[in-house]
Amino acid sequence: MIDNPRVDLTIARYGRSLVIALVVIGVLATAATGWVVANPDTSTTTQQIGSDTVLTDLHTSAVVVQDGLWEEGTELEDSSVYILNATPELTVEPRTSVPTDEALVSHRLTLRYEATRDGEVFWEDADVILDSNATVEDGVATSRATIDMAALLERKHELQREVGGVGSIDVTLDLAVEYDIGTAADEQSVSADVQLTERAYSLEGALSDSKSHPRRAEVEVTESASPLLVGGLALLATIAFGAATLTVLRSPVDAEAARQKVHKRRYAEWISHGSIPMWIGDHHVSLDSLEDVVDVAIDTHERVVHDRQRGLFAVVSDDVVYYYSNRGFWEETAWPEIDLDTQQPRSDLGAGFDSDSESTPPQQPPISSDDLPDPDDEDAWNQL
Repeated sequence: MIDNPRVDLTIARYGRSLVIALVVIGVLATAATGWVVANPDTSTTTQQIGSDTVLTDLHTSAVVVQDGLWEEGTELEDSSVYILNATPELTVEPRTSVPTDEALVSHRLTLRYEATRDGEVFWEDADVILDSNATVEDGVATSRATIDMAALLERKHELQREVGGVGSIDVTLDLAVEYDIGTAADEQSVSADVQLTERAYSLEGALSDSKSHPRRAEVEVTESASPLLVGGLALLATIAFGAATLTVLRSPVDAEAARQKVHKRRYAEWISHGSIPMWIGDHHVSLDSLEDVVDVAIDTHERVVHDRQRGLFAVVSDDVVYYYSNRGFWEETAWPEIDLDTQQPRSDLGAGFDSDSESTPPQQPPISSDDLPDPDDEDAWNQL
């Protein structure tokens, strides 16, 4: 156990209160640790809980109007090529799949004409063939428009004649989609080149578009307890209970002895160890504490002598001895080894005799306080 006179002095003064306080702190820290672990913090945050996909496809179909490769009345769907004489009209059907029937969807179909030369457009025009708000049923918004492909071919020939040999005419079918699904609003676009000849026609290009939109919602997130906080509280509880245990084990403590140790350690640079004869000095001044003795040493530029045998701290200045002892006054610190209640002093009166010899030292008569000489009579004490 660490020898610290300040700790001893604190225990001597406040031991019981200190133990109670430390136990209370330990209990509170333990309870706080359990509460923090059992009641983690929660917070509300917006997180992605899924996604909504909007998909648009451009479907085509045509009805055969005369017998030939197909019987009249046959409906061809999403064919890679259509014969112009057999299917002069093309039905274009945009379909947009949405996550809810409450969604708002609009389709706009446009035939775009461009005059190009060396890959650069020098003229363009457009005809809108469809612009409607589609009705959503079972998650699909559908619109429909019909294109007279024979008339379109004639329109292309007219534009080609006007352009002459300067450039070429290209025809493109553009689909623009606008939608609002509640959690997101956006646009899509699909473009297809219309390939026209005197015998057949077709749509070339990607006929679909797709977009995904994250679906978010506020969720409550449970956060784990801070390891630093839990560890700190647990450490505090351990320290508090450990300090309380050490305080109990260290009690009881002599407050006066602890105080003297504190002063001795504080003023160690002013104190030397030695032996102080009791007949030194003509005057003896008893001081209340070691601190007072040190003050005298500082004022007189002397050192404090600590006589450990007599438990005495003293400063000798001329013929005056300033001292402090927890045993009492000057005379009471002298000859601490003598026990007046026994037949002989505590010191070894048989010194000089062989312990193995049959002879025994002479017995001394009992000594009483009345037989002691005057404290200032040095010769009498020497004879004694």
